[in-house]
Amino acid sequence: MRSHLLTVAAVVVPLTAAPLITVPVSAGVRDEPSSTAAPLTDLVDLVSGAGAKKHLEEFQAIANRSGGNRAAGTPGYEASAEYVAKQMRQAGYRVTVQQFTYSFFREKTKPRLRSGSTSYLASTVQFSAAGTAQGKAVRIKNHGCHSSDYKRLKPGAIALVHRGTCTFGTKASQAEAAGATAVIIVNDKASLPEATLGGPGVSRLPVVSVAKNTGSRLAGKQVRVKVNATTGVRVTSNVLAETPGGREDRVVMLGAHLDSVEEGPGINDNGSGAAALLEVATKLGAQTPGNKVRFAWWGAEELGLLGSRHYITHLSVAERRKIGAYLNFDMIASPNYVYGIYDGDDSDGVGAGPGPTGSAQIEKDFQDFYASRGLPHTGVDFDGRSDYGPFIQVGIPSGGLFTGAEGRKTQADAERFGGTAGKPFDSCYHKACDTVENISEEALDVNTDAIAYVLERYIEKLPNEA
Repeated sequence: MRSHLLTVAAVVVPLTAAPLITVPVSAGVRDEPSSTAAPLTDLVDLVSGAGAKKHLEEFQAIANRSGGNRAAGTPGYEASAEYVAKQMRQAGYRVTVQQFTYSFFREKTKPRLRSGSTSYLASTVQFSAAGTAQGKAVRIKNHGCHSSDYKRLKPGAIALVHRGTCTFGTKASQAEAAGATAVIIVNDKASLPEATLGGPGVSRLPVVSVAKNTGSRLAGKQVRVKVNATTGVRVTSNVLAETPGGREDRVVMLGAHLDSVEEGPGINDNGSGAAALLEVATKLGAQTPGNKVRFAWWGAEELGLLGSRHYITHLSVAERRKIGAYLNFDMIASPNYVYGIYDGDDSDGVGAGPGPTGSAQIEKDFQDFYASRGLPHTGVDFDGRSDYGPFIQVGIPSGGLFTGAEGRKTQADAERFGGTAGKPFDSCYHKACDTVENISEEALDVNTDAIAYVLERYIEKLPNEA
């Protein structure tokens, strides 16, 4: 589950089978199924948490071979995507690997800003280049939006530029053209600004931002600036698989993000959702009656829902209208879990409003599953932190499951679901300890069944028809 938004760059939509390499759009092809599946039986009886866990163990093994993570744009993610695509081809699905590019920025350490023996608080401007510069801090005329503003700056100096009038990227590029070796953006308030250059490659200089009073103290002094970050354009992918049969104009879609954060292997977040989907999909097989079923494993969710956004923005309005339901599964095996269902009708009255028409029925169908097992459940707000967001924005009925992230379990939740009050639902959220040991096998088993239960209903009847 994502924790912050990363700016998206230009996108490319090559479609190809594995391996994951960039190819021209005109060369895109879809894999045809390599096998056929048995007719559909009771799907809930076919799936199991143990089957999902086998996929989790494979994701863990991939992370172990790939520097400890499965983050977007890394070998660990590519291997995870190849594994999913192979499993789905073998199960008889039509598989598409949808590649896209995105702007990447990662700060490795906090910036350093010093004048003599004094250190000053600064923030790295998003998409700043890495580097170290030392020179006189020269206050730039006006707001540094035009070349004429830099007449007093001598080559090798550091540009001290106030925010306002034009973009930070414009200021940085103008300063570089004038011969500056670094840029310090000065806020108009007594706080650090949220600042971005807009994308990678705008400037080759280290660029930091400071509060208003810090800028006043630095003017005319010798300063040293150091930025330790990496930025650029990377390629990653979504893995999409659909049944060969079923009505093309009536699509049931299920999704889970496949990427982890760079800090760890991401087995609960979100190997759990990805593995459960894989278990359900492979047991379902490619032959289904009624509606077409499409599964998605999203890339770069942790960087701002980039994969699902790319998918939705590259569908025509007509293709969007064919999707009768989207079901999302993100962190469904948290160790200190609750059984959370996205609040499609906003009956909880918390946060965002209700989902598009049909979302309330999706919530009810998941509620029916837990009721059939005699299990408690609770509502989860559509807060936009996962891949259902882009689907809701275009009016597609949505829902799904979530067992909790960094939030802490209340006493009331502990009394209903067990576990420990006052502790996070997942103490290893976005950490290296999010390994195969960091899951509730019970929650994984129950929620894998829940996915199968609701999917069986929608194979024949969409939620807005219930």
